[in-house]
Amino acid sequence: MIHGAHVIVFSKDAEADRAFFRDVLGFQSVDAGHGWLIFAVPPTEAAIHPTEKAGSHVAADGQSLLGAVVYLMCDDLDAEIKRLSAKKVKCSAVKTERWGITTTIRLPSGGGLGLYQPKHPTAIDLRRE
Repeated sequence: MIHGAHVIVFSKDAEADRAFFRDVLGFQSVDAGHGWLIFAVPPTEAAIHPTEKAGSHVAADGQSLLGAVVYLMCDDLDAEIKRLSAKKVKCSAVKTERWGITTTIRLPSGGGLGLYQPKHPTAIDLRRE
């Protein structure tokens, strides 16, 4: 039985982004060795969207891996932006989409991490039987 998912976030400055996940977002972690932190993240859901191009990463067997975009979810985007601003985190302008209200958090590496308040039903509270 599948019991979880492991999300890999690629970064140009992994040390700084790990510190951001730990110190700013407050995610707890385990050290897998040599300072390689694996973070506990909030409950997660997955949505499959169509795309025209294959993923940019290749598995050991040469097969293309799926690409992914990470969005953190919150109940009150304005309050979360204020909480992050107090920690000197920059967020992009807020956009309202059909599916939610969004912003992008700028990580220390320069990469972006989506943050949104969903307007759609979520699968977070579903439980496996």
